[in-house]
Amino acid sequence: MSAALEVVRAGVRTTVQDLGRPGFAHLGVPRSGAADAGALRLANRLVGNPPEAAGLEILLGGARLRATRSVTLAVTGAPCTVTVDGRPADPGFPLAVPAGALIVLGRATAGLRVYLAAAGGIAVPPVLGSRATDTLSGLGPGQVRDGDMLPLGPVTGPPPAVDLAPYPRPAGALRLRVWPGPRDDWFTPAALVTLFTAEYRVSAATDRVGARLTGPELTRAVGGELPSEGLVLGAIQVPANGQPLIFLADHPTTGGYPVIGVVDPADVDLLGQARPGTEIRFSPTDGYT
Repeated sequence: MSAALEVVRAGVRTTVQDLGRPGFAHLGVPRSGAADAGALRLANRLVGNPPEAAGLEILLGGARLRATRSVTLAVTGAPCTVTVDGRPADPGFPLAVPAGALIVLGRATAGLRVYLAAAGGIAVPPVLGSRATDTLSGLGPGQVRDGDMLPLGPVTGPPPAVDLAPYPRPAGALRLRVWPGPRDDWFTPAALVTLFTAEYRVSAATDRVGARLTGPELTRAVGGELPSEGLVLGAIQVPANGQPLIFLADHPTTGGYPVIGVVDPADVDLLGQARPGTEIRFSPTDGYT
């Protein structure tokens, strides 16, 4: 039998993710991929995988897995307890797991998404060059379920010589940098002041598609309808209720509500770990004059 991870308990919502499938937006296919790409890259580095290898994204932790062969694993992202056959193990380290061992991930104590990488990567069949589960379009493998056997690819390299890689704990308050437009001129000057001075909160209606925020309304200066136009990762769209929505990994490729700005790509990973209730504030970049 080939090396694999047996899913004993999948948890609330576990998916296979890599760095996504860029380059297909013109066909209506989102990039998808890990909501916290930095955490997945780190987990892959710790087990000797290339950055684009597929791993598991586990919402709030709580998963149990069994290795059919000895394997090196790493756990990053939202902090949680980790045990291997009942013995405590540390996130942020390469973990040598013997054949048959049970890996238990506890509930995340902060943030939203735990990442698990295995040496060789999760080797489910790729779709359009990626193994990512896209929850919006349905591309890629289905959601991971209890009893699934997740095949592992061949090991391509050893873990790094440095065996600990600190990763910042998800924060309870975030300040996100914003680039202007493309439709900031559809909003009143007061709305732009509000965007950069008010406090918003992540609502419970947040998922891999986008983070809906609650806070002061952003008022429009231009009425009427906007023809659908392209959307990018981090776009801050403002629906008719005036409450901003920030698009994440599984965002649609087009939308009809105006986009007041775009969160800097370097800050999007932070939002991928933001629990409902997290305070959000925005800062203008040098793009604003």
